[in-house]
Amino acid sequence: MRFTPHRQRPMVAIAGALVVLTTLTACGGGSAAGTTGPAMTTAVTMAGTTTVPPAISSTADGSAVDSASPGTTAARGSGSAESGNTTGGTVTLVTHDSFNMDKSVIANFEKTSGITLKILAQGDAGAMVNRLVLTKDKPLGDVVFGIDNSFASRALDAGVLQSYAAPAAGDGADKYAIDSENRLTAVDYGDVCVNVDHKWFTHKKLAEPRTYEDLSKPEYKNLLVVPSPATSSPGLAFLLGTIANFGSDGDPAGWQRYWSGLKDNGVKVTAGWEDAYSVDFSGSSGKGARPLVVSYASSPPFETKAGETEAPTGALLNTCFRQVEYAGVLAGAANPDAAKKVVDFLLSKAFQDAMPEQMYVYPVSRDAKLPKSWKQFAPAATNPATMNPSQITAGREKWIGAWSDLMEG
Repeated sequence: MRFTPHRQRPMVAIAGALVVLTTLTACGGGSAAGTTGPAMTTAVTMAGTTTVPPAISSTADGSAVDSASPGTTAARGSGSAESGNTTGGTVTLVTHDSFNMDKSVIANFEKTSGITLKILAQGDAGAMVNRLVLTKDKPLGDVVFGIDNSFASRALDAGVLQSYAAPAAGDGADKYAIDSENRLTAVDYGDVCVNVDHKWFTHKKLAEPRTYEDLSKPEYKNLLVVPSPATSSPGLAFLLGTIANFGSDGDPAGWQRYWSGLKDNGVKVTAGWEDAYSVDFSGSSGKGARPLVVSYASSPPFETKAGETEAPTGALLNTCFRQVEYAGVLAGAANPDAAKKVVDFLLSKAFQDAMPEQMYVYPVSRDAKLPKSWKQFAPAATNPATMNPSQITAGREKWIGAWSDLMEG
């Protein structure tokens, strides 16, 4: 079993700055345990390989179109817009490599709105924002989805977005609002947390850790594996969580002492989430040697077989950092009115209901339906670590550099 939440994408840090590379893709496949998962592609970077869901567009009749193929554009849909506006035409949605949605959901939107949706994948969140900034004067598309709170301030400061107050934002997206000008609208969120292999700890008759502090205790020596924050999005989120937790009391070096403790306690660092979770983690199909791994609160349902009443793995909800993904209309968009309709679509019930099983994230809409397995095995953290996006932007490269010197120097 191999599943890949869309944040589990590689990043490459060189000379203390994040440098994100254009990925090459090759066909692959996989599915979640007990479910039929989306087709996967393999992204190849300097950091290694990672399995990610492909970017998919569709035609109005529901046939899939691979947006990574040059020159592909979905066939134009027909019909009036849901709001009664006849705005239509082609809208290019710039997003990350792992955007994935049921083709019937997209096809229905195209049919009812008269909008042709073209998906343009641009690497991970960091790579995408970099390209949006570099192409500001000649935008890549009309609307963007997937700017997360780690890179939101850079996009806002660069002026690559225009204002749009989505009518549906009051149904839950407003909880994550970060811009008074409404240039970014929250669409989904996810919690990066340490996952634990319940069966391993039961067999060893060892109590499971519960907190960040527990992970550095002697009884958990050589049990934890984490992806590097220099080359992994969840790895960066976990680092930010430790900084928020240990550097928030007027002691900016507190998080470094914590990581020194983890290093002394035998933490293993991998280049990416794929190796950490699928190879080293004992609770995954890889059956590795380590029962603690940095992953997502949404990971446990995908290790649970149909009919099981208890998940074999769980998330330590006291070790979570919340990632939020946003959408926005691009400044200089060729079709801004239709782009606004796409933002509305991302907040629609059809899209929000489909997100958990398509992209393994929690929808922001309060009315969205979660799969039964999520309610039982993937509760969101009630008090996750958070950080202001501007603070992340100001400190990200410095923190990654300090981490690298400490853990790899």
